[in-house]
Amino acid sequence: MAVPRFWRNTRARYNLIASYCKNCSEIFFPPRKLCPKCRRRGMLEDRKLSGRGEIYSFTVIRSPAEGFENLSPYVMALIKLEEGCMLTAQIADAEPEEVKIGDKVEVVFRKISETGKEGVINYGYKFRIVKSDGSEET
Repeated sequence: MAVPRFWRNTRARYNLIASYCKNCSEIFFPPRKLCPKCRRRGMLEDRKLSGRGEIYSFTVIRSPAEGFENLSPYVMALIKLEEGCMLTAQIADAEPEEVKIGDKVEVVFRKISETGKEGVINYGYKFRIVKSDGSEET
């Protein structure tokens, strides 16, 4: 992601801010200026998401994109949040064979990428598996 676009989206990225439509009661992430369901403008308000949800689906990345070679293999998952919206994120702190559909997860903020050895470090959200008692999976 280009640096200007990355910085434009930092509020939503660091706080998991979504759009809530007061007309149809749907929640969308990332935030929208127009409700994609009912097509209303001006009926949207910001909503901070809980950062808790479950793994809806996932895949293991074994041939990563340039810049992510040191992470391979890693898990990218479709996360269904408690609020009902879905987002795609990396699963951190877990080996690929430990990840299962239905696992409860919580958001964590981690390093995503770095622009060169002395460049900008971009941070963002990832998720980690939590045990049924709410503690993090080790």
